[in-house]
Amino acid sequence: MRFIAFDLETTGFVAGVDQIVEIGAVRFIDGQVESVFATLIDPQTSIPEAASRVNGITDLMLKGKPKIGEILEPFAQFCGDDLLVAHNAPFDCQFMTADYKKFEMTAPKGLVLDTCSMARNVFRGLANYKLGTLIQYLQIEAAGFHRAEADANYCGQLFHRMHTRLADSNAHGLENMVKLTGKPEF
Repeated sequence: MRFIAFDLETTGFVAGVDQIVEIGAVRFIDGQVESVFATLIDPQTSIPEAASRVNGITDLMLKGKPKIGEILEPFAQFCGDDLLVAHNAPFDCQFMTADYKKFEMTAPKGLVLDTCSMARNVFRGLANYKLGTLIQYLQIEAAGFHRAEADANYCGQLFHRMHTRLADSNAHGLENMVKLTGKPEF
């Protein structure tokens, strides 16, 4: 099983208005990390204090980093047509789609699955389906959240565990996983 888990950190919640400040993507092969794409991004605006409190990213950290237009093509090349997974994928996909359209570039071609929606179906009855809650429930070692590369790694581990659980019930085919998640796209 080969897939890429990805995550974004942003200046806010509105795609096309707020900006991406970090992209993290981790390619997994058979549950093991194969390669990583991770970068901070200069949003060309100040990061709001509320966003900085959540992700710990400051204006100083972003100074001199590449701009989103410089990152979109390398990110798409890294992803290729691999299966993509993200926790709350519609959020991340809206931001990526807005920027790919703005810069008239070709987005990654892989199908995108949402681990949050999948988890609601696979692990019924939890208090919530935040990434941190699921990682704790599955007893996956974690050092911190709300940084893109780390969250992408946690998301990939979560997806691998769900895929394994679905395989045990013969429901691990791509068609069944799409039914559990919906189909966000770039």
